[in-house]
Amino acid sequence: MAFVTDKAELKPGLILFRRGDVDHRMWYCRMKMPKADRYKTVSLKTTDISTARERAFDQDADVRFRIKHDVPVFNRPFREVAREYLLTQEARAKRGEISAARPKKLRAVIEGTLDRYAGSTQVHLIGDERWGSYPAWRRENGAGRHKRNGVRDVTADVAQSFADHESARRTKVQQTLGIRVLKPFAVKPQDVHAVPFISDSTIRFEMSIFGAIMNYAVKKRYVPASQRFDERPKLKTMRRDEFTLEEYRKLHTVGRKWIGEADKPSSVWYRTVTYNLILIACNTGMRPAEMKNLRWRDIMPAKDREGREIIVLFVQGKGKSRKLVAPKSVGDYLERIRTISKATESDDRVFTNVTGKPAKTLYSSLTADLLKESNLREGTQGVPRSTYCFRHTYATLRLQEGVDVYFLAEQMGTSVHMIESHYGHVNTIKHADSVLQGMAGWELAQTDDAKAKASKAAESHDKSKRGQRHKPR
Repeated sequence: MAFVTDKAELKPGLILFRRGDVDHRMWYCRMKMPKADRYKTVSLKTTDISTARERAFDQDADVRFRIKHDVPVFNRPFREVAREYLLTQEARAKRGEISAARPKKLRAVIEGTLDRYAGSTQVHLIGDERWGSYPAWRRENGAGRHKRNGVRDVTADVAQSFADHESARRTKVQQTLGIRVLKPFAVKPQDVHAVPFISDSTIRFEMSIFGAIMNYAVKKRYVPASQRFDERPKLKTMRRDEFTLEEYRKLHTVGRKWIGEADKPSSVWYRTVTYNLILIACNTGMRPAEMKNLRWRDIMPAKDREGREIIVLFVQGKGKSRKLVAPKSVGDYLERIRTISKATESDDRVFTNVTGKPAKTLYSSLTADLLKESNLREGTQGVPRSTYCFRHTYATLRLQEGVDVYFLAEQMGTSVHMIESHYGHVNTIKHADSVLQGMAGWELAQTDDAKAKASKAAESHDKSKRGQRHKPR
């Protein structure tokens, strides 16, 4: 190193020196790591040679103690470790081990909220208190999307800062998509300075990434194993917003009329595909990601044990794949799309745009338009419905028809626990007659056989009573 001056070797692997590229005359020491081609340089913060020698030997002893007791030798800011972790996840995505979208989500959280919270903090200084304080900090310094999570009042300055952040976010999204942005998006703060709290699910997701970075630091021996954090705040269980059978039928009716009102050929095309996508989603339970990945080669006609025609779909999403079965009507909906599509080869995606390129958003704006047209945009919790609600509709309708929860979990590619956690209300409604049995003003419905038996028993009871009255004493 050209800037090293007054170099002196105190012992093999321990060097004392000054720097020629700085104005001061402080001493430094450089130590070679045992059994590794690495060095650690430390400022001794003294100009006295005798004091510098003593401190250099102290630093060398400290490094050896750390190595012996498995304590990290090098200090790193959380920001640097997080970037290292992100690179490993991007490499996994290239190998196909995780989805290509996963690193994008990680980057948004790592370079956003986590960087603001702990970016400059040395990773070895992040302990239980720092970890446990994240939910409170996030709720205080973030703005959610839905008022169902509660609201809090903020000052005009804070409201403006949220608006500026949203403006920067929208601008960055446009630039990421390759769209030229001449000036940043203008986002005005709300007149009423009351913002929704960040939801528990968002905080849990961000803390899962926070924890994964700390686990990576443990694996790389940047921090001891005691800095592995797994506990996260408990998530409020929110009911999934599905469509009732009546609402589903309404979508059918309004959807056909909606297609007929289109004024351009391209609008007719998009509305037709959107309408059939909704029917397919409600009759298969596919996730949006699985529908995006669906190709024509993944669709296979088959017959069940009774010889009835069915459709078998090979779906892929969330890093997993499975086969699901659907009624023949789903094959009819798919055929409607194939008839008007410009991408019909076996390797082509089913859901594309009008030119035949894969659809990126699954027609989300068109879906929102149809739901508005049907007066079904908002669910029972006052939250706008999304494409995911069609999957919840499928689960709810199947449970109402008595499908076994184990078979349904297999069909939907989820766990029995998840089905029971989010759709337990279906069984309560389905078995209302048993739940309400014996309550005032409620009579249990009886079958014809049960009614006949009850009538016969009452008649026999009356005859026995009349016999007892005429019996001689």
